[in-house]
Amino acid sequence: MSECRKWAEGDPILEKYHDHEWCKINHDDNFEFMMLCLEGASVGLSWQLIMHKREAYCEAFHDFKIDACAFMTDQELEKQLSNQGIIRNRNKIFSVRKNAVAVKKIQQEFGSFDKYLWSFTDGKQIDGHWKTLADIPTVSDISRKMAADMKKRGIGFVGPVITYSFMQSIGIVNDHLDDCEYR
Repeated sequence: MSECRKWAEGDPILEKYHDHEWCKINHDDNFEFMMLCLEGASVGLSWQLIMHKREAYCEAFHDFKIDACAFMTDQELEKQLSNQGIIRNRNKIFSVRKNAVAVKKIQQEFGSFDKYLWSFTDGKQIDGHWKTLADIPTVSDISRKMAADMKKRGIGFVGPVITYSFMQSIGIVNDHLDDCEYR
């Protein structure tokens, strides 16, 4: 059995994520936006914590529909500061609207958020073909470029490490180990 799933084993939510979402290509703008926001919420915290709160995040932020998030009022966002189902960090909560506005501008420029994201790899998935978990990097030249460009466009909580994890979460990067059955 591959050690690939080791970080998820024993946690049904993480196991499902590893098996069916992690490093799987997804071209849906709203899904990509959700993963961008969830990755941003994980800054300084564990991915496990965020994944256990994902359902509450979806409820709080209109299932991460970009248009709906872009038009959230200050009052709606302030209300989320008392929502015990999510991380109650003002900057992270307000970044959802800020990021949605930035993503809408990206959609106008590129035709979709997806086209923008995949432009960093010329539309090709990066497949590491790693042998051990220790081989998997946490950052890459592409994640550095993407993070810098996203920051320039007004997207928050997107350093190179978070951006690398984000690329895994939407399948731009496939870091399943070579012997993983969920590759």
